[in-house]
Amino acid sequence: MPLINDKRTLAAWCRYDWANSVYSLVITSTIFPIYYGSAVGEAFPDGLRIGPLTVPVTAAYSWTLSLSFLLIVVLSPILSGIADFAGRKLSFMKFFVLLGSISCIGLGFFKGDMPALGLTLAGLASLSFAGSLVFYNSFLPVIATPDRFDSLSSRGFIQGYIGSVILLVVCLALVMKGDALGINAGQASRLSFILTGLWWLGFSILPFRRLPKEVHNPIHRGLLATGWQKIKAVLTRLHDMPDLKKFIRSYFFFNMAVQTVMLLAASFGERELHLDASILIGAILAIQLVAIAGAWLFTRLSRSRGNVYSLALMIVIWLAICAGALLIQPRAPAQFLALAAVVGLVMGGIQSLSRSTYGKLLPQTENHATWFSLFDVTDKLGVVFGTLIFGLAEILTGELRPAIWPLIVFFIIGFLLLLPISKAAALQPAKPGA
Repeated sequence: MPLINDKRTLAAWCRYDWANSVYSLVITSTIFPIYYGSAVGEAFPDGLRIGPLTVPVTAAYSWTLSLSFLLIVVLSPILSGIADFAGRKLSFMKFFVLLGSISCIGLGFFKGDMPALGLTLAGLASLSFAGSLVFYNSFLPVIATPDRFDSLSSRGFIQGYIGSVILLVVCLALVMKGDALGINAGQASRLSFILTGLWWLGFSILPFRRLPKEVHNPIHRGLLATGWQKIKAVLTRLHDMPDLKKFIRSYFFFNMAVQTVMLLAASFGERELHLDASILIGAILAIQLVAIAGAWLFTRLSRSRGNVYSLALMIVIWLAICAGALLIQPRAPAQFLALAAVVGLVMGGIQSLSRSTYGKLLPQTENHATWFSLFDVTDKLGVVFGTLIFGLAEILTGELRPAIWPLIVFFIIGFLLLLPISKAAALQPAKPGA
C-alpha cells in the first residue's frame, strides 16, 4: 500500500504539472501555432489538399487537434479500464509521456514544405498530453486524503504555470534574439519545440520514480473486454451517485466555455481586435502569471466557503469576462490585457478546483483511472463541442464577437446545474484546524 500524504510523493506528483504544462503553453498556445501558420502558409498559400478538399492551413491544424481529442475520448476509457485491472496506470502514463515528448522533439525537424509531418506530430503530441493526464490525475486519490485534494491540485497547477512561463520566456528570447546565436526565427522556433520535448520528458522522471508502483496482473487476450467491463461498472455505479452526476453535467457546460475561451482568445484578439502578436503573447504570459495567484486565492476561499461556492463565484466572473469581451474596443491593447488578467485569475482557480472537486465526489474504489477517464472524456467532449459551436456561430454571423453569446449560455447552464450539489458533505468548508 502506498503511503498516504507522504510529502515526497505529493511533491513528485505536482512535479508532473511542472513537466507537462510547457506543452500546452509553447506548443498549443504560442510559438507552434505562429510558426505553423507562417511556415506552412508560405509554402501552401492556397491551402492544403486533403482528399477532394482544399482547406486553409489553420483549419487543417484545428481539425488535427479535434481528431486527437476525439481519439482520446474513445481510447481513454478503454485504456483506463485495462490499466486499473492490470495495475498499469504508471506504465500507461510513461507511454504517453514518451510518445508526446518524442513528438515535440520531432517537431524540431518540421518545415513548412512538410505539413503532413507537422500535423501528424502535433496530433500525436496532443493525444499524448491528454492521455497522460488521465493516468496522472488518477493518482490524486491514491496518494492523498480528500482534505488535501484542493491544496494539492492547486499546488500542481501553480507549479505548471511557473514552469511553463520559465521555458516560454527562454523560447521567446531565442526567437527574438536568435540572430546573436546565428539562427533565424524559424530555426529558433524549431529549437523551442525540441526544448519542450526534453523538458516534458526530463522533469517527468521524478514522478515516475516516486509515484506508487502497482501490482501487475498478467496481460491476456480478454483484457480489452475487461476494460469495457470496468467502464460499464463505473457508468452503472454513477446512476446511484446524484451529486457526482450533477457535477459532471455542470462541469461539461462551464468547462466547455472555459476551454473555448482559452483556446480562441488569441484568435479573438488577432482577428476581431486587430492586435499585434507581441500583445497577444504578452497577454498569454499575463494569464499564466495571474493564474498562480488565482489558484492560490480560490483554494483558500474553498476552505472557508466550500468548493461549490468558489466554483459558482468563478463562473459569475467568467460571465463578466464574456460581457467585457462583447464591449471591448478594437485596437485597445490595454483593455485586452486587463481582460486577460481577469481570465488568469479565474483560470487557475477553476481548473484546480474542478479536478479536486471531482476527486472528492468519487466513491471508495480501486478503479481510479477509469473514474478519472470519465472526467477527461467530459473535458475533451466539451472542447470539441465548444469550438464547433463557436465556429458555427462565426460562420453564421461572419464575426467572432457574436460567437461569445453561446459561451454565456454555457456558463449560465453550468452555474444552474452546480447549485443543487451545494450541500454535498465532501464539498463543505474545511473544519477549523483541518
